[in-house]
Amino acid sequence: QVTLVESGGGLVQAGGSLRLSCAASGRIFNRYIMGWFRQAPGKEREFVAGISASGGITKYIDSGKGRFTISGDNAKNTVYLQMNSLKPEDTAVYYCAARSTADFGFVYLKEYEYDYWGQGTQVTVSS
Repeated sequence: QVTLVESGGGLVQAGGSLRLSCAASGRIFNRYIMGWFRQAPGKEREFVAGISASGGITKYIDSGKGRFTISGDNAKNTVYLQMNSLKPEDTAVYYCAARSTADFGFVYLKEYEYDYWGQGTQVTVSS
């Protein structure tokens, strides 16, 4: 069993930055694919970023490429999402997700492929 707790959300002006954190407890952290998803009001939850268990593979939503960076700290069992140049359309509840894996070089992109979820953290970008 893995418990995920997100933090770092808040209100920021367009063009600003936020760093989201996801602290994991439970199983060995570095055997999990980690992902960030977001859900805006009235919209479906969508993939934002993911990192392989090895940390060597990362994937991003097209709108986040060049602005978002996902990284992990195995010693702290924490994964981060650095978001720069934020836009109002980035406003959403951001969720951390985890999926156990034996494949260290893969990232899942679909919501249903993840087993564990955090409670979410609100990100609001004002124009």
